[in-house]
Amino acid sequence: IFGLTFHFNFSLSLYLRNGTGLNEEALTLMYSLTVSVFAIGGLIGSLMVGTLVTKFGRKGTLVNSTVLVFLAGSLMGFSRICASPEMVIFGRFITGIHSGISLSVVPMYLGEIAPKNLRGFLGLMPSIFICAGVFLAQVLGLHELLGKEEHWPLFLSLVVVPTFIQLMLLPWFPESPRYLLIEKHNVHATITALKWYRAKCNIQAEIEEMQEEQRSLSSVETVSVWQLILDHTVRWQVLSVVVINIGMQLSGIDAIWFYTNDIFENAGIPTPEIQYTTVGTGAIEIIAGLIGCFTIERLGRRPLIIGGFGVMGMCCAGITLSLILQTHVPFMKYVSVGCVVGIIAGFCIGPAGVPFLITAELFKQSHRPAAYTVGGSLNWVSNFTIGFIFPFLQMSAGSYCYLVFCSICVSVAIYVYFVIPETKNKTFVEISQMFATKEAVEESQALTPLDQMLKNINIEPFSAFIIIMLLERQIENSVLPSQKFFL
Repeated sequence: IFGLTFHFNFSLSLYLRNGTGLNEEALTLMYSLTVSVFAIGGLIGSLMVGTLVTKFGRKGTLVNSTVLVFLAGSLMGFSRICASPEMVIFGRFITGIHSGISLSVVPMYLGEIAPKNLRGFLGLMPSIFICAGVFLAQVLGLHELLGKEEHWPLFLSLVVVPTFIQLMLLPWFPESPRYLLIEKHNVHATITALKWYRAKCNIQAEIEEMQEEQRSLSSVETVSVWQLILDHTVRWQVLSVVVINIGMQLSGIDAIWFYTNDIFENAGIPTPEIQYTTVGTGAIEIIAGLIGCFTIERLGRRPLIIGGFGVMGMCCAGITLSLILQTHVPFMKYVSVGCVVGIIAGFCIGPAGVPFLITAELFKQSHRPAAYTVGGSLNWVSNFTIGFIFPFLQMSAGSYCYLVFCSICVSVAIYVYFVIPETKNKTFVEISQMFATKEAVEESQALTPLDQMLKNINIEPFSAFIIIMLLERQIENSVLPSQKFFL
């Protein structure tokens, strides 16, 4: 619906303004730019996260960034009156910047204010509300509601409504206690915030845990992305963030959403009813997300993300098989519908939200903003890449294109199984120690027996060289000339 109305309004607006319209190729290019500019804005927003959360704090960044949504909503809402489709493009770009900021800062904020026994539950809440937002947009986009051509500027400007609610409520919430203590050294504000968030709990143990994390930091200054990449002590954490964030977008979920209507049409669903079927998939997303949200503290992070990617991999293989055989086996078209539902459900149970949660849990306070910058930027780059190359991949590989996504999902599941430990009910210091132990084991396996001995007695290589030279000189001076041959 958005594509058709965009083509019509863009062409009409240019005709009324300039007296000439655009050909079909130019309109398609402008439509592609309007769609893809959101991901470009998201990338820019994610690159700003580290600087913003260090300067304004977690809550402060979320509050201050709301101005972007009001600006974008105004541009898109008045674009029809001003006969300027360019305002829609610029509005979506600004919305993308805000989304890139929020998708990193919201999980970071929730992960830092949550007690460790509820960190998984709260960490998946953003994905639940994203699914709810998608479902609400699908409902409002029905032809009976705001799906008509004359309503689409209003539809696009509705982003200001939830942002207005956030702006009214969020300033009353305290800042992240970890940010206040570790980065701002404000003990009084930390105690006040913890009392607000832990009304019936003893906060002394949590303050001691934060102080232990503060003592374990080599520097309380927030590291840059380049420093994070060069820090060999967190190389496995960084690699894990890279793998799960790229895997989340290259899992094929965007391609499935892109191809859903065609699959439903091939399954025999009448074209006028496909929009209602799509709304049904939105409801499935919410249900699957709630299942993951309410089971993560019981099952842990690893089972959800491994199981989610595993289900998506099997369903990608299944959809390839069904698309190949549906011309010969009639019931295969229903298998393809089931595989679409399975991919969406598998994604929402784990891979949709757990990567953002794990990014917060794998790093200490000083490294966390840079880690979110890396993870968020890779997420948006992968999102843009898959949206750009999928049509070409589909043209060249046909039904076999989903085998590419199958191999990616299986590879990520295997990596998580062998590399990422379970972080359920662990403090940030304990999680860092688990990776430090892994690093120490690998280093010890690579050392020679002499290197290991010197490492155990804490002797630097140069000092060891001097000691050995002195010992050799002492031995030469204390043995008989006949024995020097054997030395």
